[in-house]
Amino acid sequence: MNGEKPTPARAGRREWLGLGVLALPTLLLSLDMSVLYLALPHLAADLRPSGSQLLWIMDVYGFMVAGFLITMGSLGDRVGRRRLLMVGAAVFGLASVAAAFAPSAGALILTRVLMGVAGATLMPSTLALISNMFADPRQRAVAISVWMSCFMGGTAVGPVVGGLLLQWFWWGSVFLLGVPVMVLLLVCAPLLLPEYRSPGAGRLDLASVALSLAAILPVVYGFKSFAEDGPGPAPLVAVALGLAMGTVFVRRQLRLPDPLLDLGLFRERSFGAALTAMAVGAVAMGGTFLLLSQYLQMVAGHSPLAAGMWQVPGALAMIAATMAAAPLAARIGRANVIGGGMFVTAAGFVLLFLAPVENGTLIVVAGLVLASAGLGPGGALGTDIVVGSAPKERAGAAASMSETGGEFGVAMGVAVLGSLASAVYRANVVLPEGVPEEAGQTLPAAVSVAGELPADLAGRLLGPAREAFTDGLNLAGAIGFAAMVVFGALALVLLRSAPAPGGPTGEPVDAPAGNPVEEEAEEKAEGKRPEADESAAGGRSVRVSGTDGRT
Repeated sequence: MNGEKPTPARAGRREWLGLGVLALPTLLLSLDMSVLYLALPHLAADLRPSGSQLLWIMDVYGFMVAGFLITMGSLGDRVGRRRLLMVGAAVFGLASVAAAFAPSAGALILTRVLMGVAGATLMPSTLALISNMFADPRQRAVAISVWMSCFMGGTAVGPVVGGLLLQWFWWGSVFLLGVPVMVLLLVCAPLLLPEYRSPGAGRLDLASVALSLAAILPVVYGFKSFAEDGPGPAPLVAVALGLAMGTVFVRRQLRLPDPLLDLGLFRERSFGAALTAMAVGAVAMGGTFLLLSQYLQMVAGHSPLAAGMWQVPGALAMIAATMAAAPLAARIGRANVIGGGMFVTAAGFVLLFLAPVENGTLIVVAGLVLASAGLGPGGALGTDIVVGSAPKERAGAAASMSETGGEFGVAMGVAVLGSLASAVYRANVVLPEGVPEEAGQTLPAAVSVAGELPADLAGRLLGPAREAFTDGLNLAGAIGFAAMVVFGALALVLLRSAPAPGGPTGEPVDAPAGNPVEEEAEEKAEGKRPEADESAAGGRSVRVSGTDGRT
Protein backbone atom coordinates (compact mmCIF):
# COMPACT_ATOMS: atom_id res chain seq x y z
CA MET A 1 0.00 0.00 0.00
CA ASN A 2 2.46 2.58 -1.33
CA GLY A 3 4.95 1.58 1.35
CA GLU A 4 2.76 2.82 4.19
CA LYS A 5 2.89 0.98 7.49
CA PRO A 6 -0.37 -0.75 8.49
CA THR A 7 -2.37 1.09 11.11
CA PRO A 8 -2.07 -0.65 14.52
CA ALA A 9 -5.24 -2.31 15.77
CA ARG A 10 -7.05 -0.16 18.32
CA ALA A 11 -7.99 -1.52 21.70
CA GLY A 12 -11.66 -2.00 22.53
CA ARG A 13 -13.80 -2.24 25.64
CA ARG A 14 -12.36 -5.62 26.65
CA GLU A 15 -8.80 -4.27 26.65
CA TRP A 16 -9.75 -1.24 28.73
CA LEU A 17 -11.54 -3.49 31.24
CA GLY A 18 -8.42 -5.66 31.27
CA LEU A 19 -6.39 -2.57 32.11
CA GLY A 20 -8.51 -2.20 35.23
CA VAL A 21 -7.55 -5.76 36.19
CA LEU A 22 -3.86 -5.02 35.61
CA ALA A 23 -4.12 -1.91 37.78
CA LEU A 24 -5.16 -3.98 40.82
CA PRO A 25 -1.76 -5.52 41.67
CA THR A 26 -0.05 -2.22 40.83
CA LEU A 27 -2.19 -0.35 43.34
CA LEU A 28 -1.67 -3.07 45.92
CA LEU A 29 2.13 -3.22 45.69
CA SER A 30 2.58 0.50 46.31
CA LEU A 31 -0.02 0.49 49.08
CA ASP A 32 1.70 -2.48 50.73
CA MET A 33 5.01 -0.63 50.83
CA SER A 34 3.54 2.55 52.32
CA VAL A 35 1.44 0.96 55.08
CA LEU A 36 4.28 -1.14 56.48
CA TYR A 37 6.11 1.90 57.86
CA LEU A 38 3.05 2.81 59.93
CA ALA A 39 2.70 -0.77 61.19
CA LEU A 40 6.33 -1.11 62.32
CA PRO A 41 5.84 0.20 65.91
CA HIS A 42 2.87 -2.15 66.41
CA LEU A 43 4.50 -5.30 65.08
CA ALA A 44 7.73 -4.45 66.93
CA ALA A 45 5.82 -4.32 70.23
CA ASP A 46 4.16 -7.67 69.47
CA LEU A 47 6.96 -9.73 67.87
CA ARG A 48 9.92 -8.13 69.70
CA PRO A 49 12.35 -8.27 66.74
CA SER A 50 15.99 -7.40 67.17
CA GLY A 51 17.35 -4.29 65.45
CA SER A 52 18.71 -6.31 62.53
CA GLN A 53 15.46 -8.29 62.21
CA LEU A 54 13.46 -5.06 62.07
CA LEU A 55 15.64 -3.81 59.21
CA TRP A 56 15.18 -7.10 57.35
CA ILE A 57 11.41 -6.91 57.78
CA MET A 58 11.49 -3.52 56.06
CA ASP A 59 14.14 -4.22 53.44
CA VAL A 60 13.95 -7.85 52.37
CA TYR A 61 10.81 -7.28 50.28
CA GLY A 62 12.57 -4.60 48.22
CA PHE A 63 15.68 -6.77 47.92
CA MET A 64 13.69 -9.65 46.45
CA VAL A 65 11.70 -7.45 44.08
CA ALA A 66 14.86 -5.79 42.75
CA GLY A 67 16.74 -9.07 42.49
CA PHE A 68 14.08 -11.03 40.59
CA LEU A 69 12.61 -8.37 38.28
CA ILE A 70 14.89 -9.16 35.34
CA THR A 71 14.43 -12.91 35.77
CA MET A 72 10.66 -12.70 36.03
CA GLY A 73 10.35 -10.35 33.07
CA SER A 74 12.28 -12.78 30.89
CA LEU A 75 10.44 -15.79 32.35
CA GLY A 76 7.09 -14.23 31.42
CA ASP A 77 8.25 -13.93 27.81
CA ARG A 78 8.92 -17.69 27.86
CA VAL A 79 6.12 -19.30 29.87
CA GLY A 80 3.33 -16.79 29.24
CA ARG A 81 2.78 -13.40 30.83
CA ARG A 82 -0.77 -14.02 32.01
CA ARG A 83 0.20 -17.38 33.47
CA LEU A 84 3.12 -15.86 35.39
CA LEU A 85 0.90 -13.01 36.59
CA MET A 86 -1.67 -15.45 37.98
CA VAL A 87 0.94 -17.64 39.67
CA GLY A 88 2.51 -14.56 41.24
CA ALA A 89 -0.88 -13.28 42.40
CA ALA A 90 -1.71 -16.61 44.07
CA VAL A 91 1.65 -16.77 45.87
CA PHE A 92 1.41 -13.11 46.92
CA GLY A 93 -2.06 -13.64 48.38
CA LEU A 94 -1.04 -16.73 50.34
CA ALA A 95 2.14 -15.08 51.61
CA SER A 96 0.10 -12.04 52.70
CA VAL A 97 -2.12 -14.25 54.87
CA ALA A 98 0.96 -15.91 56.35
CA ALA A 99 2.50 -12.50 57.08
CA ALA A 100 -0.65 -11.26 58.80
CA PHE A 101 -0.55 -14.15 61.28
CA ALA A 102 3.24 -14.56 61.56
CA PRO A 103 4.06 -15.80 65.08
CA SER A 104 7.64 -14.51 65.16
CA ALA A 105 9.97 -12.01 63.53
CA GLY A 106 11.77 -14.80 61.66
CA ALA A 107 8.50 -16.09 60.21
CA LEU A 108 7.53 -12.58 59.12
CA ILE A 109 10.88 -12.13 57.37
CA LEU A 110 10.34 -15.41 55.50
CA THR A 111 6.87 -14.37 54.35
CA ARG A 112 8.24 -11.01 53.21
CA VAL A 113 10.79 -12.90 51.10
CA LEU A 114 7.97 -14.82 49.40
CA MET A 115 5.98 -11.63 48.90
CA GLY A 116 9.01 -9.99 47.27
CA VAL A 117 9.58 -12.86 44.83
CA ALA A 118 5.88 -12.91 43.96
CA GLY A 119 5.81 -9.12 43.65
CA ALA A 120 8.62 -9.31 41.11
CA THR A 121 6.32 -11.31 38.82
CA LEU A 122 3.51 -8.77 38.97
CA MET A 123 5.01 -5.47 37.81
CA PRO A 124 6.78 -6.60 34.59
CA SER A 125 3.90 -8.95 33.71
CA THR A 126 1.30 -6.18 33.97
CA LEU A 127 3.41 -3.72 32.00
CA ALA A 128 4.27 -6.27 29.28
CA LEU A 129 0.60 -7.25 28.89
CA ILE A 130 -0.29 -3.58 28.45
CA SER A 131 2.16 -3.39 25.54
CA ASN A 132 0.45 -6.44 23.98
CA MET A 133 -3.11 -5.22 24.51
CA PHE A 134 -2.55 -1.64 23.31
CA ALA A 135 -0.74 -1.72 19.97
CA ASP A 136 -1.84 1.82 19.07
CA PRO A 137 0.87 4.17 20.43
CA ARG A 138 -1.54 6.83 21.64
CA GLN A 139 -3.76 4.34 23.43
CA ARG A 140 -0.72 2.63 24.93
CA ALA A 141 0.53 5.95 26.29
CA VAL A 142 -2.84 6.59 27.97
CA ALA A 143 -2.93 3.03 29.34
CA ILE A 144 0.55 3.32 30.86
CA SER A 145 -0.40 6.67 32.40
CA VAL A 146 -3.42 5.01 34.04
CA TRP A 147 -1.25 2.10 35.19
CA MET A 148 1.35 4.40 36.74
CA SER A 149 -1.31 6.61 38.32
CA CYS A 150 -2.67 3.56 40.14
CA PHE A 151 0.78 2.85 41.50
CA MET A 152 1.01 6.41 42.77
CA GLY A 153 -2.54 6.24 44.09
CA GLY A 154 -1.51 3.39 46.37
CA THR A 155 1.22 5.60 47.78
CA ALA A 156 -1.32 8.35 48.40
CA VAL A 157 -3.99 6.27 50.14
CA GLY A 158 -1.58 3.92 51.91
CA PRO A 159 -0.91 6.09 54.98
CA VAL A 160 -4.62 6.89 55.36
CA VAL A 161 -5.81 3.29 54.97
CA GLY A 162 -3.00 1.99 57.16
CA GLY A 163 -3.73 4.52 59.88
CA LEU A 164 -7.42 3.58 59.94
CA LEU A 165 -6.70 -0.16 60.04
CA LEU A 166 -4.16 0.19 62.81
CA GLN A 167 -6.59 2.28 64.82
CA TRP A 168 -9.18 -0.53 64.88
CA PHE A 169 -7.29 -3.79 64.19
CA TRP A 170 -3.96 -5.49 64.85
CA TRP A 171 -0.82 -4.89 62.76
CA GLY A 172 -1.42 -7.96 60.58
CA SER A 173 -4.55 -6.40 59.08
CA VAL A 174 -2.40 -4.25 56.76
CA PHE A 175 -1.17 -7.40 55.01
CA LEU A 176 -4.69 -8.76 54.49
CA LEU A 177 -5.46 -5.88 52.14
CA GLY A 178 -3.85 -7.92 49.38
CA VAL A 179 -6.02 -11.00 49.68
CA PRO A 180 -9.32 -9.77 48.11
CA VAL A 181 -7.35 -7.90 45.43
CA MET A 182 -5.48 -11.03 44.37
CA VAL A 183 -8.66 -13.15 44.44
CA LEU A 184 -10.36 -10.66 42.12
CA LEU A 185 -7.33 -10.72 39.82
CA LEU A 186 -7.35 -14.53 39.63
CA VAL A 187 -11.07 -14.53 38.75
CA CYS A 188 -10.94 -11.78 36.12
CA ALA A 189 -7.58 -12.44 34.44
CA PRO A 190 -8.67 -15.48 32.35
CA LEU A 191 -11.74 -13.57 31.15
CA LEU A 192 -10.18 -10.23 30.21
CA LEU A 193 -6.45 -10.69 29.68
CA PRO A 194 -4.80 -12.29 26.65
CA GLU A 195 -1.98 -14.77 26.96
CA TYR A 196 1.29 -14.07 25.23
CA ARG A 197 4.57 -15.89 25.09
CA SER A 198 7.52 -15.31 22.81
CA PRO A 199 7.32 -18.01 20.10
CA GLY A 200 11.09 -18.14 19.56
CA ALA A 201 12.25 -17.92 23.17
CA GLY A 202 14.73 -20.53 24.29
CA ARG A 203 15.23 -22.10 27.69
CA LEU A 204 15.84 -19.90 30.69
CA ASP A 205 19.58 -19.65 31.34
CA LEU A 206 19.92 -20.49 35.04
CA ALA A 207 23.53 -19.28 35.16
CA SER A 208 22.35 -15.84 34.00
CA VAL A 209 19.64 -15.88 36.67
CA ALA A 210 22.25 -16.60 39.36
CA LEU A 211 24.58 -13.91 38.01
CA SER A 212 21.78 -11.32 37.90
CA LEU A 213 20.95 -12.00 41.55
CA ALA A 214 24.65 -11.91 42.48
CA ALA A 215 24.93 -8.53 40.75
CA ILE A 216 21.76 -6.82 41.94
CA LEU A 217 21.31 -7.98 45.55
CA PRO A 218 24.79 -6.97 46.84
CA VAL A 219 24.52 -3.53 45.22
CA VAL A 220 21.08 -2.85 46.72
CA TYR A 221 22.27 -4.16 50.10
CA GLY A 222 25.38 -1.97 49.92
CA PHE A 223 23.38 1.15 49.12
CA LYS A 224 20.91 0.55 51.94
CA SER A 225 23.65 -0.28 54.45
CA PHE A 226 25.53 2.85 53.44
CA ALA A 227 22.40 4.93 54.05
CA GLU A 228 21.64 3.33 57.42
CA ASP A 229 25.14 2.93 58.91
CA GLY A 230 27.31 5.34 56.93
CA PRO A 231 30.50 4.50 55.02
CA GLY A 232 32.28 1.33 56.02
CA PRO A 233 33.96 -1.76 54.60
CA ALA A 234 30.82 -3.91 54.39
CA PRO A 235 28.81 -1.62 52.05
CA LEU A 236 31.84 -0.97 49.86
CA VAL A 237 32.67 -4.67 49.54
CA ALA A 238 29.04 -5.47 48.75
CA VAL A 239 28.84 -2.85 45.99
CA ALA A 240 32.21 -3.91 44.55
CA LEU A 241 31.12 -7.57 44.51
CA GLY A 242 27.84 -6.66 42.82
CA LEU A 243 29.61 -4.61 40.15
CA ALA A 244 32.06 -7.42 39.47
CA MET A 245 29.23 -9.94 39.09
CA GLY A 246 27.40 -7.43 36.91
CA THR A 247 30.37 -7.30 34.56
CA VAL A 248 30.38 -11.09 34.27
CA PHE A 249 26.63 -11.05 33.71
CA VAL A 250 26.88 -8.50 30.88
CA ARG A 251 29.66 -10.42 29.14
CA ARG A 252 27.60 -13.60 29.30
CA GLN A 253 24.52 -11.88 27.86
CA LEU A 254 26.56 -10.64 24.90
CA ARG A 255 27.61 -14.21 24.07
CA LEU A 256 24.25 -15.97 24.46
CA PRO A 257 21.99 -16.40 21.40
CA ASP A 258 18.91 -15.98 23.64
CA PRO A 259 20.04 -13.83 26.60
CA LEU A 260 18.17 -13.24 29.82
CA LEU A 261 18.65 -9.49 29.27
CA ASP A 262 18.68 -8.20 25.70
CA LEU A 263 21.39 -5.53 25.77
CA GLY A 264 20.72 -4.84 22.11
CA LEU A 265 17.77 -2.71 23.24
CA PHE A 266 20.27 -0.02 24.23
CA ARG A 267 21.14 0.54 20.58
CA GLU A 268 18.04 2.71 20.45
CA ARG A 269 19.22 6.06 21.86
CA SER A 270 15.83 7.01 23.29
CA PHE A 271 15.66 3.67 25.18
CA GLY A 272 18.78 4.39 27.24
CA ALA A 273 17.91 8.07 27.63
CA ALA A 274 14.43 7.26 28.96
CA LEU A 275 15.83 4.71 31.42
CA THR A 276 18.36 7.26 32.65
CA ALA A 277 15.75 9.98 33.10
CA MET A 278 13.52 7.64 35.11
CA ALA A 279 16.43 6.45 37.25
CA VAL A 280 17.51 10.02 38.04
CA GLY A 281 13.95 10.90 38.99
CA ALA A 282 13.79 7.84 41.25
CA VAL A 283 17.09 8.85 42.89
CA ALA A 284 15.79 12.34 43.63
CA MET A 285 12.40 11.27 44.93
CA GLY A 286 13.65 8.21 46.83
CA GLY A 287 15.99 10.26 48.98
CA THR A 288 13.59 13.20 49.26
CA PHE A 289 10.64 11.12 50.49
CA LEU A 290 12.88 9.62 53.18
CA LEU A 291 13.90 13.07 54.43
CA LEU A 292 10.46 14.68 54.10
CA SER A 293 8.77 11.97 56.15
CA GLN A 294 11.24 12.56 58.98
CA TYR A 295 10.96 16.35 58.66
CA LEU A 296 7.18 16.34 58.93
CA GLN A 297 7.21 14.13 62.02
CA MET A 298 10.35 15.09 63.93
CA VAL A 299 10.93 18.72 62.89
CA ALA A 300 7.40 19.98 62.19
CA GLY A 301 5.98 17.79 64.99
CA HIS A 302 3.15 16.03 63.12
CA SER A 303 1.84 12.59 64.07
CA PRO A 304 2.53 9.70 61.64
CA LEU A 305 -1.04 9.84 60.31
CA ALA A 306 -0.93 13.64 59.92
CA ALA A 307 2.48 13.39 58.22
CA GLY A 308 1.00 10.87 55.81
CA MET A 309 -1.92 13.19 55.09
CA TRP A 310 0.45 16.06 54.32
CA GLN A 311 2.11 13.85 51.68
CA VAL A 312 -1.20 13.12 49.92
CA PRO A 313 -1.21 16.42 47.93
CA GLY A 314 2.11 15.47 46.35
CA ALA A 315 0.79 12.06 45.34
CA LEU A 316 -2.39 13.60 43.92
CA ALA A 317 -0.35 16.13 41.94
CA MET A 318 1.74 13.31 40.51
CA ILE A 319 -1.38 11.35 39.52
CA ALA A 320 -2.93 14.38 37.80
CA ALA A 321 0.29 15.20 35.96
CA THR A 322 0.74 11.59 34.91
CA MET A 323 -2.76 11.41 33.44
CA ALA A 324 -2.11 14.62 31.51
CA ALA A 325 1.20 13.33 30.13
CA ALA A 326 -0.04 11.50 27.03
CA PRO A 327 -2.36 14.25 25.69
CA LEU A 328 0.29 16.89 26.40
CA ALA A 329 3.02 14.86 24.69
CA ALA A 330 0.76 14.43 21.67
CA ARG A 331 0.70 18.22 21.31
CA ILE A 332 4.26 19.30 22.14
CA GLY A 333 6.33 16.11 22.01
CA ARG A 334 7.65 13.73 24.66
CA ALA A 335 11.05 15.37 25.00
CA ASN A 336 9.47 18.71 25.89
CA VAL A 337 7.12 17.14 28.44
CA ILE A 338 9.81 15.04 30.15
CA GLY A 339 12.50 17.74 30.10
CA GLY A 340 10.07 20.48 31.06
CA GLY A 341 8.72 18.35 33.88
CA MET A 342 12.22 17.95 35.28
CA PHE A 343 12.57 21.74 35.32
CA VAL A 344 9.30 21.94 37.30
CA THR A 345 10.78 19.39 39.71
CA ALA A 346 13.87 21.58 40.00
CA ALA A 347 11.62 24.43 41.17
CA GLY A 348 10.23 22.12 43.84
CA PHE A 349 13.73 21.36 45.06
CA VAL A 350 14.40 25.08 45.38
CA LEU A 351 11.63 25.23 47.98
CA LEU A 352 13.22 22.30 49.85
CA PHE A 353 16.52 24.18 49.75
CA LEU A 354 14.74 27.15 51.39
CA ALA A 355 12.79 25.08 53.96
CA PRO A 356 13.09 26.59 57.47
CA VAL A 357 13.14 24.84 60.82
CA GLU A 358 10.10 26.67 62.17
CA ASN A 359 6.74 26.76 60.37
CA GLY A 360 8.07 25.02 57.31
CA THR A 361 5.26 22.54 56.63
CA LEU A 362 3.59 24.52 53.85
CA ILE A 363 6.89 25.29 52.10
CA VAL A 364 7.97 21.65 52.23
CA VAL A 365 4.59 20.37 51.03
CA ALA A 366 4.58 22.94 48.18
CA GLY A 367 8.03 21.72 47.17
CA LEU A 368 6.82 18.13 47.27
CA VAL A 369 3.81 18.99 45.08
CA LEU A 370 5.98 20.69 42.44
CA ALA A 371 8.58 17.92 42.47
CA SER A 372 5.94 15.20 42.20
CA ALA A 373 4.00 16.96 39.45
CA GLY A 374 7.17 17.44 37.43
CA LEU A 375 8.32 13.83 37.63
CA GLY A 376 4.93 12.19 37.04
CA PRO A 377 4.83 12.70 33.25
CA GLY A 378 8.43 11.57 32.87
CA GLY A 379 7.72 8.30 34.63
CA ALA A 380 4.73 7.48 32.42
CA LEU A 381 6.21 8.66 29.12
CA GLY A 382 9.63 7.18 29.88
CA THR A 383 8.07 3.81 30.63
CA ASP A 384 6.13 3.99 27.37
CA ILE A 385 9.33 4.78 25.44
CA VAL A 386 11.15 1.85 27.04
CA VAL A 387 8.36 -0.65 26.43
CA GLY A 388 7.50 0.74 23.01
CA SER A 389 11.13 0.51 21.85
CA ALA A 390 11.22 -3.25 22.43
CA PRO A 391 9.80 -5.84 20.03
CA LYS A 392 6.65 -7.61 21.21
CA GLU A 393 8.51 -10.81 22.10
CA ARG A 394 10.89 -8.87 24.42
CA ALA A 395 8.31 -6.63 26.09
CA GLY A 396 8.63 -8.51 29.39
CA ALA A 397 12.39 -8.04 29.47
CA ALA A 398 12.03 -4.33 28.63
CA ALA A 399 9.40 -3.88 31.35
CA SER A 400 11.65 -5.56 33.90
CA MET A 401 14.52 -3.22 32.95
CA SER A 402 12.24 -0.23 33.51
CA GLU A 403 11.22 -1.50 36.95
CA THR A 404 14.78 -2.49 37.92
CA GLY A 405 16.01 1.01 37.03
CA GLY A 406 13.38 2.45 39.34
CA GLU A 407 14.34 0.11 42.20
CA PHE A 408 18.02 1.01 41.83
CA GLY A 409 17.15 4.67 41.65
CA VAL A 410 15.20 4.58 44.89
CA ALA A 411 17.97 2.61 46.63
CA MET A 412 20.63 5.05 45.41
CA GLY A 413 18.52 8.03 46.41
CA VAL A 414 18.10 6.72 49.93
CA ALA A 415 21.81 5.90 50.13
CA VAL A 416 23.30 9.03 48.55
CA LEU A 417 20.94 11.78 49.72
CA GLY A 418 20.26 10.04 53.03
CA SER A 419 23.97 9.64 53.75
CA LEU A 420 24.79 13.22 52.78
CA ALA A 421 22.00 14.54 54.99
CA SER A 422 23.25 12.38 57.86
CA ALA A 423 26.80 13.67 57.36
CA VAL A 424 25.56 17.26 57.48
CA TYR A 425 23.62 16.46 60.65
CA ARG A 426 26.63 14.94 62.37
CA ALA A 427 28.83 17.87 61.36
CA ASN A 428 26.42 20.62 62.44
CA VAL A 429 24.63 19.31 65.53
CA VAL A 430 25.78 20.70 68.86
CA LEU A 431 24.96 18.46 71.84
CA PRO A 432 24.36 20.04 75.26
CA GLU A 433 26.56 18.84 78.05
CA GLY A 434 25.33 15.59 79.59
CA VAL A 435 23.56 14.27 76.47
CA PRO A 436 24.64 10.80 75.24
CA GLU A 437 26.81 10.75 72.10
CA GLU A 438 24.31 8.62 70.18
CA ALA A 439 22.04 11.67 69.87
CA GLY A 440 24.64 13.17 67.55
CA GLN A 441 24.30 10.39 64.95
CA THR A 442 20.77 10.91 63.56
CA LEU A 443 17.67 12.96 64.31
CA PRO A 444 15.60 9.83 65.20
CA ALA A 445 18.29 8.95 67.76
CA ALA A 446 18.14 12.47 69.17
CA VAL A 447 14.35 12.27 69.48
CA SER A 448 14.63 8.90 71.21
CA VAL A 449 17.24 10.19 73.65
CA ALA A 450 15.21 13.35 74.32
CA GLY A 451 12.30 11.21 75.47
CA GLU A 452 14.40 10.03 78.42
CA LEU A 453 15.73 13.47 79.44
CA PRO A 454 14.27 16.25 81.60
CA ALA A 455 12.12 18.67 79.64
CA ASP A 456 14.62 21.55 79.76
CA LEU A 457 17.56 19.44 78.60
CA ALA A 458 15.43 17.73 75.93
CA GLY A 459 14.48 21.14 74.51
CA ARG A 460 18.12 22.23 74.38
CA LEU A 461 18.92 19.00 72.48
CA LEU A 462 16.04 18.99 70.00
CA GLY A 463 16.48 22.60 68.87
CA PRO A 464 20.01 22.15 67.46
CA ALA A 465 19.15 18.63 66.25
CA ARG A 466 16.22 19.91 64.18
CA GLU A 467 18.34 22.73 62.77
CA ALA A 468 21.09 20.29 61.77
CA PHE A 469 18.61 17.94 60.12
CA THR A 470 17.02 20.82 58.20
CA ASP A 471 20.49 21.79 56.96
CA GLY A 472 20.77 18.28 55.50
CA LEU A 473 17.35 18.60 53.84
CA ASN A 474 18.43 21.94 52.35
CA LEU A 475 21.55 20.31 50.89
CA ALA A 476 19.45 17.52 49.37
CA GLY A 477 17.25 20.22 47.80
CA ALA A 478 20.29 21.92 46.26
CA ILE A 479 21.61 18.63 44.84
CA GLY A 480 18.18 17.71 43.51
CA PHE A 481 17.88 21.10 41.82
CA ALA A 482 21.24 20.70 40.06
CA ALA A 483 20.48 17.14 38.95
CA MET A 484 17.07 18.05 37.55
CA VAL A 485 18.40 21.01 35.58
CA VAL A 486 21.26 19.01 34.05
CA PHE A 487 19.28 15.89 33.20
CA GLY A 488 16.25 17.91 32.13
CA ALA A 489 18.41 19.63 29.53
CA LEU A 490 19.81 16.26 28.41
CA ALA A 491 16.30 14.84 28.12
CA LEU A 492 15.30 17.69 25.82
CA VAL A 493 18.16 16.76 23.48
CA LEU A 494 18.40 12.97 23.71
CA LEU A 495 14.67 12.22 23.66
CA ARG A 496 13.98 14.44 20.68
CA SER A 497 13.96 11.35 18.46
CA ALA A 498 11.44 9.49 20.64
CA PRO A 499 8.06 9.24 18.89
CA ALA A 500 5.14 11.09 20.43
CA PRO A 501 1.97 9.09 21.09
CA GLY A 502 0.44 8.49 17.68
CA GLY A 503 3.29 10.15 15.77
CA PRO A 504 6.36 8.70 14.05
CA THR A 505 8.79 11.22 15.55
CA GLY A 506 9.19 13.34 18.61
CA GLU A 507 7.13 16.07 16.98
CA PRO A 508 3.55 16.65 18.13
CA VAL A 509 0.57 15.16 16.36
CA ASP A 510 -2.68 16.85 15.57
CA ALA A 511 -4.77 15.99 18.60
CA PRO A 512 -4.43 14.29 21.98
CA ALA A 513 -5.93 10.95 22.76
CA GLY A 514 -9.63 11.07 23.46
CA ASN A 515 -11.95 9.00 25.57
CA PRO A 516 -11.32 5.37 24.54
CA VAL A 517 -14.87 4.16 25.22
CA GLU A 518 -16.42 7.05 23.27
CA GLU A 519 -13.99 6.52 20.36
CA GLU A 520 -14.88 2.84 20.22
CA ALA A 521 -18.60 3.58 20.16
CA GLU A 522 -18.16 6.17 17.39
CA GLU A 523 -16.06 3.82 15.28
CA LYS A 524 -18.56 1.00 15.62
CA ALA A 525 -21.41 3.33 14.68
CA GLU A 526 -19.53 4.40 11.53
CA GLY A 527 -18.73 0.80 10.65
CA LYS A 528 -14.98 1.42 10.81
CA ARG A 529 -14.07 -0.84 13.70
CA PRO A 530 -13.64 -4.59 13.15
CA GLU A 531 -15.05 -6.92 15.71
CA ALA A 532 -12.70 -7.55 18.62
CA ASP A 533 -10.78 -10.80 18.60
CA GLU A 534 -12.12 -12.94 21.40
CA SER A 535 -9.78 -15.87 20.83
CA ALA A 536 -7.67 -15.11 23.89
CA ALA A 537 -10.57 -15.46 26.32
CA GLY A 538 -11.26 -18.58 28.22
CA GLY A 539 -7.70 -19.38 29.18
CA ARG A 540 -6.34 -20.60 25.82
CA SER A 541 -2.79 -19.58 25.03
CA VAL A 542 -2.48 -17.65 21.76
CA ARG A 543 -0.26 -14.99 20.29
CA VAL A 544 -1.75 -11.55 20.43
CA SER A 545 -2.09 -9.67 17.15
CA GLY A 546 0.85 -7.39 16.59
CA THR A 547 1.06 -4.24 14.57
CA ASP A 548 1.53 -6.26 11.39
CA GLY A 549 -1.83 -7.95 11.77
CA ARG A 550 -0.42 -11.48 12.18
CA THR A 551 -1.48 -13.85 14.97
